[in-house]
Amino acid sequence: MSKTDTRLQVMWNRLLAVVEEQGQALIRAAFSPIVRECGDISAGIFDIQGRMLAQAVTGTPGHINTMAEAVKTLRGRFELQNMKPGDIYLTNDPWIASGHLNDFLLMMPVFYNARVVGFTSCTSHLVDLGGLGMGPEGTDIYDEGLCIPPCKLMDQGVLNALLMEIVKANSREPIANEGDVYALIACCETGAARLAGMMDEFGIDHLDDLADYIINTSYRGTVDAIAELPKGRWRSVLKVDGYEKEIDLHAALTIADDHVLLDFSGTSGLSNKGINVPLNYATAYSVFALRCIIGPDIPNNAGSLAPFRVTAPSDCILNAQPPAPVAMRHTLGQMTPDLVYGCLSQAVPDKVPAEGASCMYDLPLRHVAEAALNGGEQFALELVFNGGTGARPELDGLSATAFPSGVWGSQIETTEAVAPVLFTRRELRQDSGGPGRYRGGLGQHIELRSANDEDLMVFLSVERVLNPAKGRHGGMAGAAGRIRIGHDGADLPSKGEVRVKAGKTLIFETPGGGGFGPPQERNDEDIQRDLDEGLISQTAARRIYGAKP
Repeated sequence: MSKTDTRLQVMWNRLLAVVEEQGQALIRAAFSPIVRECGDISAGIFDIQGRMLAQAVTGTPGHINTMAEAVKTLRGRFELQNMKPGDIYLTNDPWIASGHLNDFLLMMPVFYNARVVGFTSCTSHLVDLGGLGMGPEGTDIYDEGLCIPPCKLMDQGVLNALLMEIVKANSREPIANEGDVYALIACCETGAARLAGMMDEFGIDHLDDLADYIINTSYRGTVDAIAELPKGRWRSVLKVDGYEKEIDLHAALTIADDHVLLDFSGTSGLSNKGINVPLNYATAYSVFALRCIIGPDIPNNAGSLAPFRVTAPSDCILNAQPPAPVAMRHTLGQMTPDLVYGCLSQAVPDKVPAEGASCMYDLPLRHVAEAALNGGEQFALELVFNGGTGARPELDGLSATAFPSGVWGSQIETTEAVAPVLFTRRELRQDSGGPGRYRGGLGQHIELRSANDEDLMVFLSVERVLNPAKGRHGGMAGAAGRIRIGHDGADLPSKGEVRVKAGKTLIFETPGGGGFGPPQERNDEDIQRDLDEGLISQTAARRIYGAKP
C-alpha cells in the first residue's frame, strides 16, 4: 500500500468513527424509547455528489439503505449555490425517506472554508404523526398522518418554528416529537462539526480524493466477491400471512460477473390496508440480506451498494405507489431477506441460514379515545419485540434477536416508566426454535396489561402466525407466532386493532427460527445443554431428537 493509500485509509477509519459518534448523539438526545432504547435510527456522511461514504454501525437497514438514496434525491432538489451554513433540510415522504410517515430524514450541508464539501444525514422514528396512528388500518397515505415534503427545517441556524408547531399540533405525543426533532438536529450538527474537524486535522480542503478511494475500493471488493459466486438465475416464493388474505412474494435472483439483479415480478398486488411497501424500503432490506452473504466484511457505502439492483412491477405489494397506505411497511419489508435467501440458498447452500422470525413483532399501543375525553392519561407508545433467527450452516440460531431489523427489544422498566403498561411475564419460549442439526433461535412469551383502570388500544401488524419460519436442508420449522387475550382466549389474527380491557392480559408470543439440517444429526452434548437451559423440553428431546430418557 502506498503512502497516499495509507493516509486515505486512516482518514476512512476516522470517518467511520465520526459517523458512530454522530449516531450516538442522536440516541443520547432522543425522547422516544424506540429511538433512545431500541436504536431505530441511521446516521451517515456523504460527499458533495450525495454518495454515502460511511454509516453508523448503530441503525437499521431500513433507515440506512433508504438514507443512501434519499440524500441523492434531496441533493438534486435543492441548489448547492443556495445552501448556507446552518441549513438543514427535512422530509418524511415515504417514497423519498424511509417508507412511512413516522420516519423523519434530515440532511445538512457541511461547510469548510466557506463552501459545501459534503453532507451529513440521519433518520429516526417519531412515535406519532397523527392520523389513525401506527397501525395497518389506513386506506390511503392521508389516513396515516402528517406528510412533510422536502423543505428547510433550519435556515442558517434558525429553526422553522411554524413547521415545528405543525408537527406538534398533529401528534398525540407533541413533546416527544419536538425532542426527537431536536435530537435529529444535534445528530446532523455533530457529524458536520466532526467532519470539519477531521478535515482541519488532516489538512484537506475537499473530500473528493477520499470519496473516490472509499467508493472505488468498496466497489472493487464487492465485485470481486460477486465474481466468486456461481452464475445463473434462481427463483423463490415466500408465502406470508398478509391482512385480507395470504400473500405470495416472488423473487428472481440473477448473479452476473459484476452485479446482482433482484426482481420481484409475480409478487401479489397491493393490499387495501397499510402493509404495502415502497420499493425504496423493500430494496433496503433485500440488498442488506445480500450484503450479509456477499462481501460482508466490506463497509456499507455507495461503492459496496452499487453492484446490487432491485426491480419490481409498479403497484405490486413490494412497489407500492402513492397514495397507497404504507404505515406498517416493515411488516412485509422485513420478510424480503427470507425471500432473497430462498434464491441464494440454491446458489450457495452452505452459506445461507434457515428462515427466521424476520418481521419484528412491533406493538404500537395508545390510550382509548374516551380516556382522553374523560381526562384519563394520554399516551402513544411503540414497543418492539423480536423472535428467533434461523439456524446457520454451522451454528444455532439466535434467540429473541433483531434480524434483519437491528432494532433492539424494548426494555420493561423503561416502558413501565413512560406509559401505564404493566408487564407480568417475559421469558424465552420453550421448544419454539426449529429442530435441526443446528437449532433455530427461540421466540419470546410476553404478557402485559394496563397499569390503571383504562383500556389499551393495540395495533397489530406482524407475520409468521400462519406461515412459520421454514427449516433448511432437513431442518424443521420454528414455532408460529401467537397472540391472544388471556390464557383461554381465542387466537387473534396477526393484523388489526385490538382493545385490551382493563384487567385483561395480552399474551404475545413471537415466532422461532427454522432449523438447519436433520434433527437426528444434532450433537448429544448440544441436546443436553438445551435441556439444562430449558430451551427444549424432555418430550422434544425424545420425540424429535431421539434422545434417550
